[in-house]
This record gives sequence, structure tokens and C-alpha cells, in this order.
Amino acid sequence: MQKTNAMRNLENNKIDYKIHEYPWDKEHLDAKSAANEVDIPLEKIYKTLVATGSTTGEIVVCIPAGQSLDLKKLAKESGNKKVEMLHMKDLEKTTGYIRGGCSPVGMKRRFPTYVSSEASSMESIVVSAGKRGMQMELAPDELLRITDGQYADITV
Repeated sequence: MQKTNAMRNLENNKIDYKIHEYPWDKEHLDAKSAANEVDIPLEKIYKTLVATGSTTGEIVVCIPAGQSLDLKKLAKESGNKKVEMLHMKDLEKTTGYIRGGCSPVGMKRRFPTYVSSEASSMESIVVSAGKRGMQMELAPDELLRITDGQYADITV
């Protein structure tokens, strides 16, 4: 298995994680499809989204796969007047990752990161490992530590 930036980042910071690999196709790049493939409860799978704030610039969020991001709540939590989703065409040049393989760990730069508050009560969550068909499971507090993130009420 080829290591991703995200995996190397975790290892360099002595953070335990577990990899879940699965077959993927271009029609099923969403987190719900990943949950079905790796046979992990949907509420443990977190999708990584990138938004742009009017004040802060790019913001990374991790929310449960079955939920939607509330842009107004995110704006308030992140100190922005307005937040909108980053255009898909800008994802790779901004983060170094492509759609379906965007990990909150190991991006080109460190961005403000918010993890949905539901994660705070979970033993582990699953996020992209930085490559399509590869997910990594880790403790949510460790995800916050490696990204300098924080828990936030940001879902609908």
C-alpha cells in the first residue's frame, strides 16, 4: 500500500490510525458510497469539505456523511460574515487533493479546521486518507490535534 501525505503526517506525529481500502468509481465518490464499501456505520464516516470565508479565506470542515453543512453556522463559528463552498475546479490547487480523496490531514497548507461536534463523543471517526478508495480511522481528538482544529456545531 502506498502511503499518502495524510498517513505520513499521522505517523510523524505518532497518531494511531487504521486504513480501510475499497474499490471506487467516478460515479460513487461520495462518503455514503465509501461507508457502504468499507462496511462501517454511516455516522462514523466523515466527509471533508472546503469552503471559503469572506474574512478567513479557506476553511476545512469534517461532517458526518449523512448530514449537510450549514454555511450560516460555519460563518458564525469561523468569524466570517459569509461562507461559500470552494469551487470544485479549485480544490486540487488549493489543497493538493482531488474530489473523492480530500483528507483534512496533509493539505498543501494548514487551514482553519472545524469538525462537527457529534464527533466529540465518538471513540473514532473515519475520514479520507487522501486518496480515492482509501479511508483512515482515528480518534477525533487526534484529528483536532493534527489539524489544529476544533469541534463546532456546523450541520443542518
